[in-house]
Amino acid sequence: MSKGPIGLEADIFVSPAERDPVKAAREPARALPKRFFKEAVAAPADGGYGIFLDGRQVNTPAKRPLVAESRPLMETVAAEWAKQGETIDPATMPLTKLMNTALDGVAGQMAEVEAEVAKYAASDLICYRAGAPESLAAAQSSAWDPLVAFARDRLGAKLALAEGVMFIEQPRAALDAFARALREYVGEGAGAPLRLAALSVLTTLTGSAVIALATALRAIDVAAAWDAANVDEDWQMRAWGADAEALARRAARLNEFEAAAALSRLSTPE
Repeated sequence: MSKGPIGLEADIFVSPAERDPVKAAREPARALPKRFFKEAVAAPADGGYGIFLDGRQVNTPAKRPLVAESRPLMETVAAEWAKQGETIDPATMPLTKLMNTALDGVAGQMAEVEAEVAKYAASDLICYRAGAPESLAAAQSSAWDPLVAFARDRLGAKLALAEGVMFIEQPRAALDAFARALREYVGEGAGAPLRLAALSVLTTLTGSAVIALATALRAIDVAAAWDAANVDEDWQMRAWGADAEALARRAARLNEFEAAAALSRLSTPE
């Protein structure tokens, strides 16, 4: 007798707040579910490769098969499941969560999500520079000037720069060029929602569509991209120090950023 798909992960990865915010406010935090499987592997499935826990295929919270065309991607996802201890903690499974988002959410609203990413280019982080202090201005220039050049030379998007936080309108030609490059990167087919979901997370975590697309296109490595996104914060920490809570929040964001970069890389054909 064949084993049916596993549906428990719907309760693991969807919080009460996502289902019913009012009810969630009245309920205590749920305990993490106990691990219920011995082996997690990636194996062939309809549509490419799926995740199998003791032979039973994993579904997304919306009961879609958790499947991708890339075997290396799914082996990386399977490793998240295999590394779970006595309980299953979604916080330690960012790639699984992001794939769920891509397949259950982004796939059904591709145009809307793509438009949201493109909108960031109109007020991109790297375009707004400090006039003082000199050390901060220099740090921004060192990290961001190569990204401005990337947008100009590779994407055909010549962005305008401003000093301070006053909004500067970007040339229409630059925004159109960025949108075309974004569309070309996302592409079509089963991998498109995965690439767009990854790019959306990279963009929102950095505040920069340019940093996100440069990361996705491997024009900048993940560590350099994260440093570029955090130039201002790093300068502040050097000047005034950092507290433990801020560092913990940053570590969590970095974990998400690295997962999104991995999804981008592993869902893009060589």
